[in-house]
Amino acid sequence: MIKNSKNMMLDRVDKSLLRALQLDGRLSNVQLAKKISLSPPATHSRLKRLEKDGYIRQYAAVVDRDKAGYDLLCFIHISLQMHKVEQVEKFREATRRMPEVLECHHITGEHDYLLKVVLKNRKDLERFVVDKITPIPGVARIQTSLVLTEVKATMALPLE
Repeated sequence: MIKNSKNMMLDRVDKSLLRALQLDGRLSNVQLAKKISLSPPATHSRLKRLEKDGYIRQYAAVVDRDKAGYDLLCFIHISLQMHKVEQVEKFREATRRMPEVLECHHITGEHDYLLKVVLKNRKDLERFVVDKITPIPGVARIQTSLVLTEVKATMALPLE
């Protein structure tokens, strides 16, 4: 069983429900109930509880980035000059406002942050690095890696 911060236990049925929704978030309550072998009212009740308790943060469509015109997927490592609270917060706030940044992670190791960024092309990458990242106060080093082939991309957690 999985416990959350409120010590609520996820049982086998909860995990089945979450696995099914991770594969297809558009399942109707009746379809979901059939998949997890539960009645529709019981399924609905569990689903509402999982939403209320924060297990399900949101529902969204996964848009194909290539078809949407975003040919370039990059990972950008950022190192900050100093780790003063105000400098760190300015960097974090700046990245939160950038729609190109899909993910921003504070990491250990040689760099301080890892950004997952989607862009249309190399010119777009140059504009992003020069006009958006470089001017952020405290940015000391930028290292960009371009994705050649996306081997696996999923948002589904391995719920056991």
